[in-house]
Amino acid sequence: MENPFKWHHYQGEIIVLCVRWYLRYALSYRDLEEMMSERGLSVVHTTIYRWVQRFAPELEKRMRPHLKKSNDSWRVDETYIKVRGKWMYLYRAVDSKGQTLDFLLNQTRSKRAAKRFFRKVLGQSHVTKPRVITVDKNAAYPPAIDDLKEDKLLSDKCQYRASKYLNNMIEQDHRFIKRRVKPGLWFASYQTAWRTLQGYEAMNMIRKGQVTGAEKHNIQAQNQFISEIFGLTA
Repeated sequence: MENPFKWHHYQGEIIVLCVRWYLRYALSYRDLEEMMSERGLSVVHTTIYRWVQRFAPELEKRMRPHLKKSNDSWRVDETYIKVRGKWMYLYRAVDSKGQTLDFLLNQTRSKRAAKRFFRKVLGQSHVTKPRVITVDKNAAYPPAIDDLKEDKLLSDKCQYRASKYLNNMIEQDHRFIKRRVKPGLWFASYQTAWRTLQGYEAMNMIRKGQVTGAEKHNIQAQNQFISEIFGLTA
């Protein structure tokens, strides 16, 4: 495996530590600069920002093959993310056990956006095709689901239901992402937002115990998993 930290001034362990802390906890880049200073390391906040932009998407990519299989009951919803002063829609889906299926940042809340999101979810190897899809009364979802049934991407037997009560699970799951967005004072561009959100979502999946061998609440195993996928263990 190619060393992803080649040509970086700092050791991979330091880079991954900063990226992991930023993605998991409600910290700003300046918070991490101070925390590294306490350890005797001079790392400016702009450097940590560049590390997150580089390695947050890499974390998601390397984590994906290790995800446990989902079940066939989907809960789908959107939350809001501010990018360059404007609100965008973060589409998210979990199964009935709260395991993240996938996510997508989009400018619009429309049938086209919903179809794009569903296609992305269905393309993930850990995702089981849905028996039922539960949403919170977004009018764009029923026609999007109908189109996907016509395209044979969804079974004709797949049920659609609108239920705010049943979607409380994903509403609660949004909170992990929203708490991490605020210390960064939102995002200056779509690419910055998307790269960072990939890291937030990947860390959320790891935190929930979705990867094999790193169960929920076992922080040591989760940290070990991240080190291993970045080639930092012997």
